[in-house]
Amino acid sequence: MSVKDDFVKQAAEAPARVLDATVSGSKNAFKVANNHNQTKRIRRFWHILGPGLTTGASDDDPAGIATYSQAGARFGYNFLFVSLITFPLMSVVQEMCARIGLVTKKGLAANIKEHFPLPILYISAGLLFCANIFNIGANLGAMASSTQLIFPQISFPALVVIFTIITLVLQVSFRFEKYSQILKWLSLVLLAYIISAFLVDDIEWKVVFYKMLHPGFTFEEDQMLLLCAIFGTTISPYLFFWQTTQEVEEKYPSAPQKTAFHVNRKTIHEMRIDVWMGMLFSSIVMFFIITTCAATLNLGGLSEIDTSYQAAKALEPLAGKNASLLFSLGIIGTGLLSIPILAGSASYAISESLGWKKGLGKQLKHAYAFYGIIIFSLIFGLVINFLGLDPIKALIYSAIINGLISPLFLIQILILSSNQKVMGKFKNSQLGNIIGWIAAVVMVAACALTILFGII
Repeated sequence: MSVKDDFVKQAAEAPARVLDATVSGSKNAFKVANNHNQTKRIRRFWHILGPGLTTGASDDDPAGIATYSQAGARFGYNFLFVSLITFPLMSVVQEMCARIGLVTKKGLAANIKEHFPLPILYISAGLLFCANIFNIGANLGAMASSTQLIFPQISFPALVVIFTIITLVLQVSFRFEKYSQILKWLSLVLLAYIISAFLVDDIEWKVVFYKMLHPGFTFEEDQMLLLCAIFGTTISPYLFFWQTTQEVEEKYPSAPQKTAFHVNRKTIHEMRIDVWMGMLFSSIVMFFIITTCAATLNLGGLSEIDTSYQAAKALEPLAGKNASLLFSLGIIGTGLLSIPILAGSASYAISESLGWKKGLGKQLKHAYAFYGIIIFSLIFGLVINFLGLDPIKALIYSAIINGLISPLFLIQILILSSNQKVMGKFKNSQLGNIIGWIAAVVMVAACALTILFGII
């Protein structure tokens, strides 16, 4: 081929090469743009998540993990259906609490103080404080015991003290903006329970989902008590207070800025995404904890599991060291997440009831009483572990107290969130009211059954 012919051939092929390069470049540019858009959407979604996510995650605290583990160990897959029931109930209630905080710019106790008789508020706040202290003590003990599975050379008393100090430092020393982000990232530790389920060999998922939709519930005394415990640990008063106050802290961080933020439909929409995703995450974790313990402990004949620590320890010979390690890490992580929320919610309730300065956005020197209640709660929770009190009994006592006061708070929340004078155009929908009252009736029934089977 001559030089002339070669030149003519290359000239003829040039447009095709240019087109190929253009198409290839366009495809690469599209991929880069698409990846960039996906990253932006993920960041936007993560930015929307906040109080709802941390509240939902804190619901799966070591006490809750112990309850779900016991359900799976003793009754197999029969309690999986509860995760389907509690999800919409807790989501609607927490959404009401969030709306109350956003619209009124006040915490739940401050709203109750304004619209209900004071004796009811003081008694309820006092009972909430007692219940939370028992829960804090039990959670500290569970965290210390679980850590000993990983580091057996460290003594139990030393670990309880260490975790108490870590929690105090988190709440007192960090600014709210950083502290809320720490809690947000800590919520991801619950992924350990989802991963641990997939480390278990031979889980028959068809059987799991069949049992979830066709539970073998027999209404026997043991099953009824455990059902009440699950409802008590899932729809708890401390979650109501924390959700409401964190919406206020996040959107209205200081008094001068309270008028700068206005609630609109976009705000409510983003809040709903946050709350419902947080409660969905919590319900999914409940599902996987029950499934893991049912597929290992129940099938392995180990049905006497009273604590989350015992569940983590028993998993190793049945599901392997990795599953046991993840279970233990989950207990430690959820304890670090839930204990500050338990102490903080009690402090918000009492401070608002008595008109004290409060808020994690304030420094210690500007809110002595508020932080004093947090410090006292943690110290008393620490002391509980050295009084010889059975941690299971402590959890039972806190569950009974929560069961007794939950219906009272639920009714107050329903009345507040459906009152147009309080909520304006953001009051409850008719469907929201129906689901909310169903939640209240369920909790009243759980309370009555707890008293009937647990006391009489």
